Amino acid sequence: MTVAAGGATVAGLPRLGAKTARNDFNLGFSLYGMKTLPLERALAECARIGYRNIELALIAGFPTEPANLTKETRTTVRRQVAASGLPVSSLLINLSLAADEKAHATHLENLRIAALFAAEIDPVKPPIVQTVMGGAPQDWEEKKVLMAARLREWNAIGRSHGVTVGVKAHVQSAVNTPDKLLWMLQEAGGSNLAVAYDYSHYALAGISLEDSLRPLASQIKFVHIKDARRDGNDVRFLLPGDGTTDYAAYFQLLEKYGYRGPVVVEVSSQIFSRPDYDPIAAAEKAYAALTRALEK
Repeated sequence: MTVAAGGATVAGLPRLGAKTARNDFNLGFSLYGMKTLPLERALAECARIGYRNIELALIAGFPTEPANLTKETRTTVRRQVAASGLPVSSLLINLSLAADEKAHATHLENLRIAALFAAEIDPVKPPIVQTVMGGAPQDWEEKKVLMAARLREWNAIGRSHGVTVGVKAHVQSAVNTPDKLLWMLQEAGGSNLAVAYDYSHYALAGISLEDSLRPLASQIKFVHIKDARRDGNDVRFLLPGDGTTDYAAYFQLLEKYGYRGPVVVEVSSQIFSRPDYDPIAAAEKAYAALTRALEK
């Protein structure tokens, strides 16, 4: 997929920055998809387009990676976010419950940094800290007990800072279906754990929207939204609207099951790593597709 270059406005885009007839699902954009932009510029563009919240990427190579989050940097980030008028709905990190002991220790420290930062951003209602869980599909039976035990450690860190840790199934990870995700949450038994829902991964596994949403609905605290397609073993993630997902039906089901949290566009690294990728055009295009669906 080629995205328009130079931040050009996508044809048919609603007036940028305007509230649409049905933007009550709190549409947001993950700055995971704006890696090349300075934070202040990324925030300004998201606000201009009309997004109502943002996700910060606490991942190596990003402006807000954990290693760079000194006290001074955290203060600067909070100031820039406050000036943008966009709440932080989530802190995206990339951890694994299936890593070796050394990597696991590093992941715990990164989770502590993220939880501390979340509590600093909003002590009353901190953003969720959300991550995938790692491993490979073939690791499930061998590592599920270990992973559940480590998930209890994640919950303890979240509890100590008053922060919710959202965990997301991934089509290429050990936890790749709703039933495995529910098993993990039941085994861990953590009050500071929740589901971060991303239908694209279930779509790739051949699970329908409602069949994936229904069993998880009561525990969903965050939604990532993007499209996907599979061609044999080739898995491709797409911008919303570039695949076959019916987003009008998607929003209707979220409403049916009572979800009122953030719905945040996530641009896959498969897309933003391409040399012709334009983060502003991608954000505009996704906003256009989703607001058209909301208006239906």
